[in-house]
Amino acid sequence: MRGGVRAAAAGLLLASAPAWAGRPLTVDDADPVDFRQFEFEAGVGYFHAPDCQHWELPFGLTYGLLPGLEVGLGFGGAFEERTESLGETGREERIHARGLDDLTLAGKWRFLDETSWLPRQAMVAGVKFPTADEEKGLSSGETDVDFTWVASQTLSARTGAHLNAGYSWIGELAGEEVGDVLHYGVALDYQLSASLQLVGEVYVENELLGTTDTMVQCNAGCRWQGGDDLTLDLAVGTKLSGEAPDFTATAGLTWAFGFSKTDN
Repeated sequence: MRGGVRAAAAGLLLASAPAWAGRPLTVDDADPVDFRQFEFEAGVGYFHAPDCQHWELPFGLTYGLLPGLEVGLGFGGAFEERTESLGETGREERIHARGLDDLTLAGKWRFLDETSWLPRQAMVAGVKFPTADEEKGLSSGETDVDFTWVASQTLSARTGAHLNAGYSWIGELAGEEVGDVLHYGVALDYQLSASLQLVGEVYVENELLGTTDTMVQCNAGCRWQGGDDLTLDLAVGTKLSGEAPDFTATAGLTWAFGFSKTDN
């Protein structure tokens, strides 16, 4: 399976930012990594569709280059079992593929701080390079570019809201017409206790050529603060409509470290 569901699920498991900011959700927040600090993220992702099972082992490293500006990269590995039709014979074959994933480079710039009537806002720009094996069906073999607007608003002492809207320019495949993707979503988080936060989202992808149905996916989970520098996360999801996976799951961690804020 090289189209629809698998491509959509890759976007769900790996958000547009390279370090999957906002883990374990796809919707990002408007808060870059602190100046001169690093964030390392790692995890495992899974999705199931009628003719495909896919596992991801993503990791990312992000650095606060300037106040309000982060840069980072994402990479990882993938394993997939899928059913493919063999030409005109109609016979089906079970394919097993594993290898490295595509490399993503991105940056996030928060250009507006939150006020009493405006959310804090950021722009995220990312480029996906086709480092995965195209012959194994783990990559399109083309470079994709994405720009996403992000807004985050504090609703109460315990609750926050996040809104994303973005556009992905999808690399043209030889002999195949590929449409760009409009994507958007909304997420909420709720601080249940000092260490536990509940999170949920609804995320939409619309392929602009109209050759596939609009994908609508929902995900819910939690984040657990294991200390000042370590956060563990978990989420599961399912499709609401369109060509999306029947079931998704992800778990991972975020570790913050870096130079002391008192260093010169």
